[in-house]
Amino acid sequence: MAEKQTGRSSRKMAIRHRGRTAQVGIYFGKLIRMFVYQSDWKVLPMAALIAGLVGMVVRRKFFLNMEGTLMGAFAMVCVAIWNGCFNSIQVICRERDVIKREHRSGMHISSYIFAHMLYQALLCLAQTVVTLYVTMAVGVKYPAAGLVTPLFLVDFGISMFLITFASDMMSLWVSTLARTTTAAMTIMPFVLIFQLVFSGGMLTLPAWTKPLTHFTISNPGLKVIATQADTNHRPFVTISDMIGKMRDSEIGGTVTVGQVLDLVTDTDNETVRELRSKQLGQVITLGEIRDALEGSATFEAFRQEHILEDMTLGDVVHFILEAEDLQTLRDYDFGLPGITLGKLLKDIAETDGAASLLEKKITQTTTVGDVLDAVNAAGVMEKYADTQIDATFTLGEAIDLLANNPDVQARRDQEITVKTTLGKLLNIVGEDRVKAFLEEKAAATSYKADYEFTLDNVVDYWAQLLLFVLAFALLATITLEFIDKDKR
Repeated sequence: MAEKQTGRSSRKMAIRHRGRTAQVGIYFGKLIRMFVYQSDWKVLPMAALIAGLVGMVVRRKFFLNMEGTLMGAFAMVCVAIWNGCFNSIQVICRERDVIKREHRSGMHISSYIFAHMLYQALLCLAQTVVTLYVTMAVGVKYPAAGLVTPLFLVDFGISMFLITFASDMMSLWVSTLARTTTAAMTIMPFVLIFQLVFSGGMLTLPAWTKPLTHFTISNPGLKVIATQADTNHRPFVTISDMIGKMRDSEIGGTVTVGQVLDLVTDTDNETVRELRSKQLGQVITLGEIRDALEGSATFEAFRQEHILEDMTLGDVVHFILEAEDLQTLRDYDFGLPGITLGKLLKDIAETDGAASLLEKKITQTTTVGDVLDAVNAAGVMEKYADTQIDATFTLGEAIDLLANNPDVQARRDQEITVKTTLGKLLNIVGEDRVKAFLEEKAAATSYKADYEFTLDNVVDYWAQLLLFVLAFALLATITLEFIDKDKR
């Protein structure tokens, strides 16, 4: 009996005096056995399921436009934080009694925490690989070239691993604070909400809450993924999509002619200036004009228009006698008493013997075609068929010509009721131009220096995440050092 007690004491002393490095190996082996025999491996299929669901949601816009990329970055941060948190939220509190007993027997808390760090790092690495593989399988198309390494997937994988690992260490610390698994799981939702709400990327935060973002893993996590995805240089398409959906929306109102003229002549407006510079018309040749006229029914009808109608001497006499403007001519005195030109013409018109004279034609019917044939217009156009005529002008010149017209100016206060659709207005100024302009302005407004595609930004965010890992590991170690004071 004494020999058994001596052997047991020797084993206890051997455990008590094992070095910190040896204890790391012992506890790391214990954690591996727990992974195999206590179903800790279940976190891997859970990570695959979450990655698949998120990947199917973000795959259409991730890395394609600014909004989709930022949304995808936030979603991937959520995946990493979720995986990390549920890796270790219960690992300390579920064996609190064992840890207390082993600590009293000589366990070094630092060795125990470091063993957990090694084990959780491997677990986080496996989850990262699973996440990347599954998201690629469901259709997420990652860029090829990386910023730090030659491959984007390697850079992105490092970021996802650090976010997951930092979240894992945070949960490990929470697990040291909670005395039961129920308490740990109760605390966990509040930790997740704090991390996601105060990430500083998706929600607009009041000014007084912005310092809280420095205490979240999600803040550098979102920034590093947004940086690697080159979010700032992606097109902003929400406005374009909205315009497309509103094409049939009716726009109506009452404006004055003056308001319209002021708008279309405002050269200080960049959009109006570009529109006014649009070229109209074209350079054409006389031959092209001739070909166009020869095949035109309108021009043929124009050729038949009468320039002069048949006119008799009697028509001229009656015209002079009846025209009010020719009274002075009718009063012309030939120097004979009572004889004027008007009286003389009237007498001739009323004389029966002069009827044949008055019916004499002094002109014949002449058409436009007769005149053109007389001057040999067709021959001239044939001879100079290659002569070019510059018929180009700008829309601004046409607008100014119309705006300076006295008749138009006189109507400045006249009201016009306008009823049209957004699509028709876009067709006037060019829908693609409007969308490109709005996308460019929206992207410039949404630009963030924190997301600039630079190596310094990526390395800085990686360093912040690594600092979170070490800080939470240190907090977990310090907290567990006081486990002997646990009165439970």
